[in-house]
Amino acid sequence: KGEGHVEGEKVENPDTGLYYDEYLRQVIDVLETDKHFREKLQTADIEEIKSGKLSRELDLVSHHVRTRLDELKRQEVARLRMLIKAKMDSVQDTGIDHQALLKQFEHLNHQNPDTFEPKDLDMLIKAVSVRYE
Repeated sequence: KGEGHVEGEKVENPDTGLYYDEYLRQVIDVLETDKHFREKLQTADIEEIKSGKLSRELDLVSHHVRTRLDELKRQEVARLRMLIKAKMDSVQDTGIDHQALLKQFEHLNHQNPDTFEPKDLDMLIKAVSVRYE
């Protein structure tokens, strides 16, 4: 009674069931550390988020936030490559195309594995949106 949300308190969200759930959560957590982006996120409606309008705000976040997002993306690309390699090893050199396998991971721009750009945020939002439509 009388208890509300405490500033800085972590709210546990249920697992989304997405194979990139951890990556999604980490991206959101990092973005929310930027005051400007957090305010935009809180005032944006679902259509602004889905349309990519919110993704353009990524250009305005701090350098520290961008650096952390770049790091998260490189970790996710490494994780996906490890999964692909494990799948290929289990199938034994059947001529599987790495690029074709990477294309099935539509939650990030695999053509730019080093930096997190507005396109990455847009792709992540769209991948989650498609899952829940």
